[in-house]
Amino acid sequence: MKVIKEVIPYIVIVVVVVLIRTFIITPVRVDGDSMKNTLKNGDILLLYKLSSIDRFDIIVLDEEKDNEKIIKRVIGLPGETVAIKKGKIYINDKEIDDEYAYGETSDYNKVTLRDDEYFILGDNRLISKDSRYFGPIKDNEIKGKIVFRLFPFTKIGIAQVDIILSDVSS
Repeated sequence: MKVIKEVIPYIVIVVVVVLIRTFIITPVRVDGDSMKNTLKNGDILLLYKLSSIDRFDIIVLDEEKDNEKIIKRVIGLPGETVAIKKGKIYINDKEIDDEYAYGETSDYNKVTLRDDEYFILGDNRLISKDSRYFGPIKDNEIKGKIVFRLFPFTKIGIAQVDIILSDVSS
């Protein structure tokens, strides 16, 4: 009986950790350079699974066509129109500040996102497979958003920079 009393706290801790990691927050590792210069290959990040998604959030999703997890930045939100002309991104026919882009953004014909769709881009526009490649993504493909960088230690901290857009909302 004494052994059971000593083991129960460890079992509870393991169950709580598994539940938190499965349903709330989990670490992810950057694999590749599609988010260069914001994120580097090998960075370790925390993915928060319960958050709402906003423009410029960095998200993780399962990309079904290539059967891999990918990390990208949200550009277009449900119900918006998105177009890319001459390297400039337009949301609802208004140009947005694309300060995260590394390299020129290739053109994309205007698309209107459905109520359950997002338009995503990798920051490294030269090599990123993103919505320009596979189209808008469904909200149920999004696993969560990146909220914190754990590694490298020199860049530990909040992984996002909040940006306020004026007059972009529909």
